[in-house]
Amino acid sequence: MNLPALFTLILYAAVLFGVGIWASRRAKTQEDYLLAGRTLGPIVAGIAYAASSSSAWVLLGYSGFVYAVGPSALWMLPGIFGGYLAVWLWAGPILQSSSLVKNHLTLTDFMTEYAEPISAKWIRVLSSLMIAFLFSYFVASQFQGAAIAFDDLFGMGMPMGVVLGGTIILIYTMLGGFLAVSVIDTLQGLLMACVAIILPAFAFYAAGGIAGISDVMSAGPSSYVDGFGGRTGWIAAGFATGLMATGMGTLGQPHLMAWIMATRSAKARRTGAGIATGWAILVYFGMAVLGLSARTIFGADAPAEGVFFKLASELLPGAFAGIIAAATLSAIMSTVDSQLLVVGGSISHDLGLSRLLVGRDVLVSRLAILVVCLAAVGITLAFPATIFDRTLFAWTALGASFGPTVAARALKLHPSGGIVLASIILGFGASIVYEFWLEAGPGSVFARLVPWVLAVLPFALIGRFPAMAKECSG
Repeated sequence: MNLPALFTLILYAAVLFGVGIWASRRAKTQEDYLLAGRTLGPIVAGIAYAASSSSAWVLLGYSGFVYAVGPSALWMLPGIFGGYLAVWLWAGPILQSSSLVKNHLTLTDFMTEYAEPISAKWIRVLSSLMIAFLFSYFVASQFQGAAIAFDDLFGMGMPMGVVLGGTIILIYTMLGGFLAVSVIDTLQGLLMACVAIILPAFAFYAAGGIAGISDVMSAGPSSYVDGFGGRTGWIAAGFATGLMATGMGTLGQPHLMAWIMATRSAKARRTGAGIATGWAILVYFGMAVLGLSARTIFGADAPAEGVFFKLASELLPGAFAGIIAAATLSAIMSTVDSQLLVVGGSISHDLGLSRLLVGRDVLVSRLAILVVCLAAVGITLAFPATIFDRTLFAWTALGASFGPTVAARALKLHPSGGIVLASIILGFGASIVYEFWLEAGPGSVFARLVPWVLAVLPFALIGRFPAMAKECSG
C-alpha cells in the first residue's frame, strides 16, 4: 500500500467534497447550476475549459499514442490548437451574445434558436438522446483512466477503481453544479500543468536528452522515426489531414461550449482564449516529450497508456506518487464533471423533464447525472476498450453532429429546424457507420471528414430553395 499516495488522495477528495458543499448553497436556479450564473472570469474559464477538454485523453491517451507511433502523432496538435481558437474567437462571439440575450442554458437552446416549434422539439429529443449515449462513452473512457490510476497505485483491480473514481466525481458534481466544477477544474488544470512540466523533464533527462532520444529512435523501425509513420504520397497526406481534422470536433462539444456561455464578458472571453491555448500548448507538448522519452527508456514493449504511471513510479520519489495520481484524477474529473452536467441539463432542460417536478429543476438535473454515471460505469466494465479509442469516437460523433450548426451560426446563418435536424442525423449516422462498420483509426481522414462533409450538406440548401431561404433569413 502506497501510504503517501493514499494520504494525498484522501486530502484531495476532501477538498473536492468541500468545494461541492460550498457551491451547493449557491446553486438555487438552473442558470446557477448549469452555468454558474454566467459570472466566470478569464482565468477560471480559460484554465477550466482547457482542463475539461483534455482529460485522460492527453495525460494517458496522447502520451501513449506518441509512445506507440512516434513523431507522426504530432500532426494532431495543429488541429487541437486551432480548435481552441475557433471555439473562443470565431464561434465564441455569437455563442456568448446569443445565449445571454436569449437566456440559452444549453447548446441545444442555441441550435434551435431559429427552428419552428415542431422541428425544435425533435432536435431537443434527438440531441438529448445522442448526448446521453455519447457522453456515456466519453465518461466511460475517463472512468477507465481512474481505474488505471487506482490499480497502479493500490492494486485494487479495475472494477473497484472504476466504482471509486466514479463515486468521487459523482458526489461533488451533483452537489455543487457548474460553480463547483469551475473552481475544481481550475485547480485541476493548474495541477495538470505542473505535472506536464515536471514529469516530462525527469523523463527527458533520464532518456539522455535529445541525443539519447535520437540515438534510440534512429536504431528502431524507420516508420517510427518518420514524420508520416512510413506513409508516402496521398496516403501520408491523408494521415496528416485525418489527425489534424480531429480538432474540428471541438466546435461540437456541448461541455466545452458551456464555458463560453458561462464567461462573464466579451473581454473575459478573449483573454480566456489566450490562457486556454497557452495551457494546451504546454500540456500537449509535455506529453509528447514524455511519450518519446518513454520509448527511449522502455523500448516498444510497455503498455502504451501505462507509460505515464510507469515513468512516474521509476523516476519520482515515492511521496510524489500521490501527486501524480491526483493529477491523473484531475484530468479525468475535469472532463467528467462538465460532461455529467451537460447531460443533466440536456435531460432536465432540453427534454423538459423538469416540468414533471415543478420548482425542482436542479433535483431533476442531479437525478439525470446519477443515471448517466451508472450507465458509464456499466460500459466501462462490460465493454473493454482503450481510453484513446473511446474518447476519439465520442469526440468525432459529437463534433460532426453539432459542429456544423455552430459553424453555420458563426458564419451569420440562421438555419431552420429542418436543416439543423438533417445535419445532426447525417453527422451522427456517418460517425456510427465508421465506428462500428468501417475502419476508423486515429489517422483515418475519411472517419474525421466524411461525417462533417455530410452534415454540412444541408446548409448548402440555404438560398437554393426560396421557401427555405425565406425561413432561414431570420
